[in-house]
Amino acid sequence: MPANQPELPPRSSLKRLREKAELSQEALARIVGVSGKTVSNWERGMSIASLTVPQMKALCEALGVTLDELPDDFSSQGE
Repeated sequence: MPANQPELPPRSSLKRLREKAELSQEALARIVGVSGKTVSNWERGMSIASLTVPQMKALCEALGVTLDELPDDFSSQGE
């Protein structure tokens, strides 16, 4: 990662939630409407999630959690 970019926190908590829900990265990606690579990047801390409200709802439902239980850097971009 270039020196001028802030270090992102590890996404291991997202991976644990996904595995607890018994979903593959690809399955979660299909549910949320992103690519499997995007889910992988979130889990490895390579990118920060920026999702629409419907995508956030789908993510929470798929993982069986509330919005408050998601990692702190997931954000909503409106509907």
